[in-house]
Amino acid sequence: MRKKAMSRAMLFILLFGIVSMFSDMTKESAESIRGAFLSLMGASAATIGLVSGLGELAGYSLRIVSGRLADRTRKYWPIVMAGYCLELITIPALALVGENGWIAACVLLVVQKAGKAIKKPAKDTVVSFAASQEGAGKAFGLQELLDQFGAVLGPLLLYVIMLFKTEGSTFERYSFCFLALAVPAVITLTLLIVTRCNFPNPELFEPDAKEYVPLKADKRFVLYIIGICLFAFGFLDYSLVAMHVSRTASDIISAEVLPLLYSAAMLVDAVAALLFGYLYDRWGMKVLVVSAIVSAPFSFLVFLGKSSLTLIAGVVMWGIGMGAQESILKAAVTDMTPKSSRATGFGIFSLAFGVAWFLGSWTLGALYDVNLTLMASVSAACQLLAIPFYILSSGLRNKSRGSA
Repeated sequence: MRKKAMSRAMLFILLFGIVSMFSDMTKESAESIRGAFLSLMGASAATIGLVSGLGELAGYSLRIVSGRLADRTRKYWPIVMAGYCLELITIPALALVGENGWIAACVLLVVQKAGKAIKKPAKDTVVSFAASQEGAGKAFGLQELLDQFGAVLGPLLLYVIMLFKTEGSTFERYSFCFLALAVPAVITLTLLIVTRCNFPNPELFEPDAKEYVPLKADKRFVLYIIGICLFAFGFLDYSLVAMHVSRTASDIISAEVLPLLYSAAMLVDAVAALLFGYLYDRWGMKVLVVSAIVSAPFSFLVFLGKSSLTLIAGVVMWGIGMGAQESILKAAVTDMTPKSSRATGFGIFSLAFGVAWFLGSWTLGALYDVNLTLMASVSAACQLLAIPFYILSSGLRNKSRGSA
């Protein structure tokens, strides 16, 4: 009986991972060219940084509301499906934006992030129920691996489309790419319905007391939140990376190859997520220390490097940091929060992360126009400053385990 339950838990994780794979084919493909697309419409670096941060702020801060709603109502599936629909519809809609319509494109970006905010805490929570049987790091690492397969395949799809669609301006070719992303968006929603029909009550994977238990913010959780806020502030959004490459590295990489660069970053992200997820189940948040040290220098290589080698090395480091973020950070929230208030925990985590990401994106976008060395230094320093808080939080975890 136990073996069957664990098998169904893994099947649920895999099915949801496949849903996420096609979802990321849609979202991350758009992300790979969105910064360049906004730049073509006349948006400045500061504007792109501001809008990217504002989108993340909406996408993260609203999660505390949707998280509490999910905990209180236990209507996980309706919330997940509503969020996916809103999130995915906005991407093909970018094809309808005119050549001077960067404001409309920015609005769609923010709406997309709001859709993500609606579904994300409920989605992470139902996955965490199954993860309780398989290991949080392993489950979220596997989820991220499948996510990033989609994030790799999507930009490759755009690359092929742009190879064959040679007529028209770069803006027109990018618009056609956004329209083509309607296909993986429809596949995502179809697979989501299939998963819902096969697993209508995923909360049964992790039975516990039926009463709602309010989330308590202990010292370990507070230290963890401070650490991830510093990380989020310093971790540059890829839209700024894409804009920089499209503006300054035309002799190194062409517009057609830009999606491939992002695809490579997502491939690194996928491998890093699975690796760090497994390591998290063994060593806890100490693994975040390693990922922070490895990824922190990426901004120097991407923004100050002058060769294709330094650019690729920087993008690889960026992918490692993103992979750790998507797997370990969510696994840690799963371990720190009780089941009945876990969606709220994800919401609080997301609010803190989103505010820090917004402020960091805005600040670093503004610094881009002032001094690239200063921008890269602030980015790296903030990521490294998070390390002491990871270590302190991990120490409290070990201490509590030893006294149990």
